Amino acid sequence: MESAAQLIDARIAGLGDWRGKMLAEVRALIHEALPDVVEEWKWRGVPVWSSGGILCTGETYKAVVKLTFAKGASLDDPKHVFNASLDGNTRRAIDIREGGKINAAAFKALIRAAAELNRQKKK
Repeated sequence: MESAAQLIDARIAGLGDWRGKMLAEVRALIHEALPDVVEEWKWRGVPVWSSGGILCTGETYKAVVKLTFAKGASLDDPKHVFNASLDGNTRRAIDIREGGKINAAAFKALIRAAAELNRQKKK
């Protein structure tokens, strides 16, 4: 049985295009922000990063890499990194298109804030 990390590695390699590179980039940023983050593989092939609960998922579509934050609506986003699913009451997402960039510092701040929110909810 392959670990979640191995399955994510395989997904990145299997994409073989900009989406794989972007997924690898955001994965690295997540690990920089939270070195003890837990990688999971859920819902028949979705990379998930958790710390005290789900932080975000990393889905890949033909035209976008989508990072959906499970409790994104509860997070402050002063740099306006979230650009999708903005009308929901719970989730928020970041859609990255080919050639797109992500604000690394702001993204890592969101990851840390999501982990802190999960810790607060557990108390």
